[in-house]
Amino acid sequence: MENTTSQQLRGVSTMAVAMFFLPMMDAIAKWLSTVDTLPPATVTLSRFVVQTILTLIIVLALTGVGSLRPVKLRGNLFRGFLMGIGSLCFFAAVKYMPLADAMAVFFVEPLMLTLLSALILKEQVGWRRRIAVAVGFVGTLIVIQPSWELFGWVSLLPLGTATLFAIYLILNRRYGDADTPLVMQLYAGIGGTITVVAALFLGAMFDVSDMTLEMPSGGLSWLLLVAIGAIATGGHLLVVQASRLAPASLLAPFQYLEIVMAVIIGLVVFNEFPTASKWLGIAIIVGSGAYVVWREGKKRHAQEPAYN
Repeated sequence: MENTTSQQLRGVSTMAVAMFFLPMMDAIAKWLSTVDTLPPATVTLSRFVVQTILTLIIVLALTGVGSLRPVKLRGNLFRGFLMGIGSLCFFAAVKYMPLADAMAVFFVEPLMLTLLSALILKEQVGWRRRIAVAVGFVGTLIVIQPSWELFGWVSLLPLGTATLFAIYLILNRRYGDADTPLVMQLYAGIGGTITVVAALFLGAMFDVSDMTLEMPSGGLSWLLLVAIGAIATGGHLLVVQASRLAPASLLAPFQYLEIVMAVIIGLVVFNEFPTASKWLGIAIIVGSGAYVVWREGKKRHAQEPAYN
């Protein structure tokens, strides 16, 4: 019992550390696109290139060349495609929106996961979770509505990221038993890199300024571009490790620390602070998402066989 408790505490601590660092990635993306005026696609490309290189080094160091061939190549590359588009959407959003607003809308993801699990995986979703999903979307509209008046369709980009990430998590369930987390992350990085390169070609073709490739003008910008990929790699590996140590139902509430960190960073670095109505929307989203995850964990626990 003590060993289990200790393990779960380590899982919670690991998740908390990940949630402390991951918003820094989004803050750096915002800084690079607003202060250094780098296009979001350039920032996104760096994120995936650095992730791919770092993960490749880790895989080779731990398991050798023989482990580089994945069992589910196309599935893992498609996961990278989803992450590439999702990251591009989110980095474009934080260029224009307050960091906490974009993060709050993104955290509709647990609700999207519940909805898409019912539609794609045909999982049974009870009336309580259906109501929680509906309430959560009301909270999302509360956050989006003022942003829509200011930024238009850009305010919907975090919602697109949440949808893509929910599909990404569904694919994790499907492919998680076939390949190791490191190999999955490696090929997700490759798939994301290919996707962003394709987006850059389209951006050049249709003259979309946010989807172009520009070189940084100073050493600090280069350092931040490397940092954004390093934080992404380390943060997601910490999340994977936390998931191995503790159940999702226990970890889920700690994921919302990411919103808290986003608010703090937005206030300190960008002088942004959510309005009262946005705080209400954030509270509704967090409450609904936490309830859905708790209810899911309770349902799975009830379905587990009991052993005497």
